[in-house]
Amino acid sequence: MLKLVFRISLIALLFTCAAPAFSQSTKEPVDYVNPFVDTHKSRWFFFSSASRPFGMVNLSPDTWVKGSWNSGYLYDSLYVRCFSHIHAWQMSGIPVMPTVGEFKGHLGMEAYKSAFSHDDEKAIPGYHSVFLKDYGIKAELTSTTRVGFHKYTYPAHVNKDIIFDVGAFLGHGAMDSAKVVKISDYEIEGYSIMAPTNRRPKPTYVYFIARFEQPISSFGAWEKGKLRTGKVDQIHGKEVGAYVRFERKQLKTVQMKVAISYTSTAQARLNMDTELPHWNFEQVVGNSKDEWNDYLSKIKIDGGTEKQKIKFYTDLWHSLLGRRIVSDVDGKYCDMTGPKPVVRQVALDESKKPKHNQYNFDAWWGSHWTLNVLWSMAYPEIMNEFCASMVEMYRYGGLIPRGPSGGNYTYVMIGDPAVSFFATAYNKGIRNYDVAKAYEGLRKNAFPGGIRDRAGYEHRDNPQGGGMNYYVQRGYVPEGIPGPGGHKDGAAMTLEYAYQDWCLAQLATALGKTKDYEFFDKRSQNYKNLWNPETHFIHPKNIDGTWIDNFTPIGEGFNTLGFVESNSAIYTNYVPHDLKGLAALFGGADKYAQYVDSCFIKAKPNKFITDHGKHAESWVDYENQPSCQMAHLFNHAGAPWLSQKWVREVKEITFSDISPYGGYNGDEDQGQMGALGVLMAIGLFQMDGGASVNSSYDITTPIFDKVEIQLDPKYYAGKTFTISTENNSADNIYIQKASLNDKDWTKFNFPHELFASGGELRLTLSNKPNKTWGID
Repeated sequence: MLKLVFRISLIALLFTCAAPAFSQSTKEPVDYVNPFVDTHKSRWFFFSSASRPFGMVNLSPDTWVKGSWNSGYLYDSLYVRCFSHIHAWQMSGIPVMPTVGEFKGHLGMEAYKSAFSHDDEKAIPGYHSVFLKDYGIKAELTSTTRVGFHKYTYPAHVNKDIIFDVGAFLGHGAMDSAKVVKISDYEIEGYSIMAPTNRRPKPTYVYFIARFEQPISSFGAWEKGKLRTGKVDQIHGKEVGAYVRFERKQLKTVQMKVAISYTSTAQARLNMDTELPHWNFEQVVGNSKDEWNDYLSKIKIDGGTEKQKIKFYTDLWHSLLGRRIVSDVDGKYCDMTGPKPVVRQVALDESKKPKHNQYNFDAWWGSHWTLNVLWSMAYPEIMNEFCASMVEMYRYGGLIPRGPSGGNYTYVMIGDPAVSFFATAYNKGIRNYDVAKAYEGLRKNAFPGGIRDRAGYEHRDNPQGGGMNYYVQRGYVPEGIPGPGGHKDGAAMTLEYAYQDWCLAQLATALGKTKDYEFFDKRSQNYKNLWNPETHFIHPKNIDGTWIDNFTPIGEGFNTLGFVESNSAIYTNYVPHDLKGLAALFGGADKYAQYVDSCFIKAKPNKFITDHGKHAESWVDYENQPSCQMAHLFNHAGAPWLSQKWVREVKEITFSDISPYGGYNGDEDQGQMGALGVLMAIGLFQMDGGASVNSSYDITTPIFDKVEIQLDPKYYAGKTFTISTENNSADNIYIQKASLNDKDWTKFNFPHELFASGGELRLTLSNKPNKTWGID
């Protein structure tokens, strides 16, 4: 154990000190990103090195290929098994591998894998290179949004193979079947059909075209481990694959482009011809770096340590990475909401370009404290595109989605987290989509038969696992609802539905729908129906209306009864829309602040986290979404100095690691923990997710001397919003005074209107709390 701790500490030091200290003026934001942070325990969609922002192609080495968890790129793995093009929510596809020598492609990845070393490896946003020791091949990867670009440098005087193991098990599950066809000496095409998973219920096609810079000398194929003999031009079936070969006399550097589409091979070819008509590999690497730098430069920082800058821009990079474009360059995409695949077309603008991209993503569960806030501040156009994408799915599928995958509904997690996303967008002026259609779908979701009525992954007709009939009739969801589906935890459902009702009320009043506002605002108080004045916690009820027996605020394992991946100690705080009301139930703001403070004191020895899968066991759990707001609660309980203290401690203890062995603690969920890290670092937050018609930002202490957020002129009148600090240091974490646009500011928050107009927030810091600032 001592050796392991020493090794981890040494690696952390090396990652901190590997590059010389540069000033912000000589080092760009993209140069700080470290893709290897916390890669020892990746999820399939976590690691995407050779990828563009939200890229359809997410090209990277796979060191382990089976499973949604602990798969993809794992830092401590000894072998590269393939380079695959899709690392997405419930989706995977098109694994390739260059080899030399005795051909082993038909024997599977365990036969043709290759050893590698981090000594011969480099990864930056948009580029990855690794040396395959077993073959003496230097593999380099980059991409456009929809095209993977490979550059393989082989040893001299050998036959050079590239394996297309398109029928292999990859990521979340098996391939139902696959097909590869030789089109010419320069091109092959085909598809893989991803078999259904328990989350993505229907088979999903991914089409590809691979084009080579020099002609192939031969084409071969296999089926179920047996090579085809004789002349072969195509292969089709289960567990099939193919390979292309370049002879000894040909150039030892082989370049290959692989374009994908979810609609057809013709569309994959269009994606390639449009995005990558040339063979200049270095140009694409440079373009990718420039694109990432443009995105990351939306927030510029001064001050802080090298380690803090690395983590900040790595966090920001993650917030723009995990959710994937699924529409083609011309706006075509696959709709799988009906009985069979249908190719749809995104509406085009006056220049005949798609008005938005269509996206694949995990649910917005918890994003009201992370992505919703960050994107609406720095990336409103991205938020607009996601809104338009969800409306598009509602138009044909009948529901605003909860985690779409490959055009399917997955019904991941619970409730309707999209409503907070839309309320935040609309109330911050992000409205370039069909707002009326969006409200129609969100209102439908808030009643029996809507998406809230579906428990986790409940795909059956006439679903009831979400308990909406109980919620409407009783004002809460009890435990013990019969039927299939996961996460049927009534107390968590009740709390989340109440917040979602409030978000819908905020959207309704902004749209002038007074009756809806009054209805949903009243229903948002339903959280009080599970408050037990004897236990002083949210206490689940049985289906007969009695309190459950053997209640404990924390427990053991995955969750305590009634709470999704959590417990009552944490979920009792899940009232972001009415913290004054919650504090009153505790007996006042002081008593509530004392309770939350006691939770942090008890959770600190475990670094404010638990292991994934043991969420019931901690008083604070920054490993998972239901706890992400807890350090900010004190701002709303009359003790802003405690938010300043605990936010800084969580940022430093839980989220500061930049080694491969920490930084996100196992469950980054497509940028959510990265976004939270950014918000903690810049000292801004929104307890209600920004969904209010009177949206405001909570203030905590930034870790940098200066933060400058570039404002999008399409949505906001100002050019920049700046946060500056005086006396900033590791010890000076407490705000003594503040000014906003050169006027004294004594509140812990400020309105979005001031942010959108641009300006400067100045904070003077000290090592002693000022218990009078921010309590107005």
